Amino acid sequence: MVAYLERILLDTDITNSIDLKGSIETGGSTVAASKDFGYLYSALPLALIKPSGAEDIARVIKAASQVPHTTVAARGNGHSVNGQAMTVGGLVIDMRSTEENHFQLLSIDGSPDYIDVSGGALWEDVLTRCVSDFGLAPRSWTDYLGLTVGGTLSNAGVSGQAFRYGPQISNVMELDVVTGKGDITVCSETQNPELFFGVLGGLGQFGIITRARVKLQTAPDMVRWIRIVYSEFEDYTRDAEFLVSQKDGESFDYVEGFVFSNNDDPVNGWPSVPLDPNHGFNPALIPSTAGSVLYCLEVAFQYRNGDQPSTVDTAVSGLLKGLGFVEGLKFQVDLSYVEFLLRVKRVEEEARANGIWETPHPWLNLFISKSSIGDFDRTVFKEMLKDGIGGPILIYPLLRSKWDNRTSTALPDSEIFYLVALLRSVPEGPLVEKAVAQNNEILEWCIKEGLDFKQYLPHYRTKEDWKRHFGNQWTRFAERKASFDPMAILAPGQNIFTRTHHS
Repeated sequence: MVAYLERILLDTDITNSIDLKGSIETGGSTVAASKDFGYLYSALPLALIKPSGAEDIARVIKAASQVPHTTVAARGNGHSVNGQAMTVGGLVIDMRSTEENHFQLLSIDGSPDYIDVSGGALWEDVLTRCVSDFGLAPRSWTDYLGLTVGGTLSNAGVSGQAFRYGPQISNVMELDVVTGKGDITVCSETQNPELFFGVLGGLGQFGIITRARVKLQTAPDMVRWIRIVYSEFEDYTRDAEFLVSQKDGESFDYVEGFVFSNNDDPVNGWPSVPLDPNHGFNPALIPSTAGSVLYCLEVAFQYRNGDQPSTVDTAVSGLLKGLGFVEGLKFQVDLSYVEFLLRVKRVEEEARANGIWETPHPWLNLFISKSSIGDFDRTVFKEMLKDGIGGPILIYPLLRSKWDNRTSTALPDSEIFYLVALLRSVPEGPLVEKAVAQNNEILEWCIKEGLDFKQYLPHYRTKEDWKRHFGNQWTRFAERKASFDPMAILAPGQNIFTRTHHS
């Protein structure tokens, strides 16, 4: 039967045979879909589908359901790191071909509150178009915006605004979803809610998001971006937790942070902190009691072009007052709101120019409970990773109350938990295996020590590991799979469920 499907797909009349408005590519055209940003895995699909919209996607899923073992993977901008958007010998749907399908501002009570966008649109395009066309913007972001709307909503979507507005999955009102049955379904909190909340953070297991209705707010004009340095982890976490726990208007608009090595290494150490190349880092200011690593709290304050500089200065000084950072180790720049949100794009451009963007990225992303983060710092940051990882080590607090428990994302138990992201870039060769082994060592240590943690953008190889990941949410997750993708056609790269045969 697989050979039969191959014969059909290779037929030049395939578009007509399943009535696609888009296109189907085979042979060498599928190579791009066999890789992702991680450069750790490769899986060659049978065909690359470039759909015109939800109807095409539904037809492809229904066609796949007729052939045993055939699976379908939705691919956004290929930014997965462990092959999550791949399928061996199956059908990859290139969601980028649908990016222009939806872009409509919606007004409620005369006020523009929402935007309808395609699941295949990039967040950076949503940002620039919303701001330039309407002076509005979504409320919650990811650090890197070269990601598709459907891709981040299938995980969670977190950045420095999530402490206030929640992750991106907390800022969506309605979705169009093509389920694993090939049904095109509109869903929201009140309409087909089980599918709506299942798909949000659902790792692509229940359906493919083709449209999202995203909350908007008035976009500021400018941002003051600030980094302040800490020598003690307890001081860093106290201040970070204080800032994210304040009421709206009584804190910064963005709170993140990272760990860096207490040395002059240009990638992992002091030089990685200043926001402007002309701003030097004076290590003489670091207390003699400092250890192997230091901590940088990164915050941002938004304002309007008409605001007086003195007013901005006063507001920022008031928010920084009382924080226990190292005196003299403060760095700041002012830039436009769009420039700030596209800050990682500049890093990407530099990395591409230096030839290090398309190298292996054995990343590890974790959510770690406040109760466990001190132990993690002592063992992982101060010992295992004290010399750096060849990329950023992010750490910043989030609030569980800003997340909806009905979504599929697995979280630690405590109200305050930390995002920890090891964003490695490693040259091809033995260093890749070493980095992967270290990631596994960290995970095994977390389990052995009983830390309250979850993987974010999770990657597991066995169903037992997935059951442990979801914990008491596993039964609900499995029931949603049985309801919306009973043959396990979708997202095989996650290795959660096995494709069943067509009866």
